[in-house]
Amino acid sequence: MSSAFAHTTIHIEQYEIEAGWGEEPPVVNLPNKIVIEVAESGEREGLRTGVNSAFKSMTATLISGGATKTLDINSDPRPGHYYAKILPTKTGSMSVKLVGELNGLAVDVVIPIEDVESQSVIAFPPVSGSSSAGEIGAVKNALSSLQKDVSNLKSNVGEVSLTAGGIDIQNAYNFGVFGLCLGAAGVILAVIAMIRRK
Repeated sequence: MSSAFAHTTIHIEQYEIEAGWGEEPPVVNLPNKIVIEVAESGEREGLRTGVNSAFKSMTATLISGGATKTLDINSDPRPGHYYAKILPTKTGSMSVKLVGELNGLAVDVVIPIEDVESQSVIAFPPVSGSSSAGEIGAVKNALSSLQKDVSNLKSNVGEVSLTAGGIDIQNAYNFGVFGLCLGAAGVILAVIAMIRRK
């Protein structure tokens, strides 16, 4: 495995373990693989030998936030090279946890790997005015919540007389609806700003 910019290398005594993504940058909802290289340092600097059967007594787990997935490690034809197929479904940070033994040496390490990006990092030409399904869903949920609030206000105002104690309920209702509309507009503008920032 050639050393890639976003791969992380750790040292455990005479062993070097490098982990990262097979395809970089890793993009949400595009098939990828976690690649791991396990090598033993030689007597001379820069001389390394790939370690075969490194995962005989060791497991690899992918961590994303509180979610974990035990990886199904496959051997690459090159000595000391391993991989596990994965479909990243969420943007954000991930790390690989290795636990077990490597030729009798206890291993318990967490290796951070490159963050998963949204598809906008590779999209070309850029699509103006569109966003991912999750962002559209967030806007729809906010608008749906706003519509329910307005409906609740209307039904509650309908049960109260239009003047109570000299206060014009209709004006209060109008100001309330105006405030809710301003709040919804603020949420929509915030989502648009987040989309354009990506």
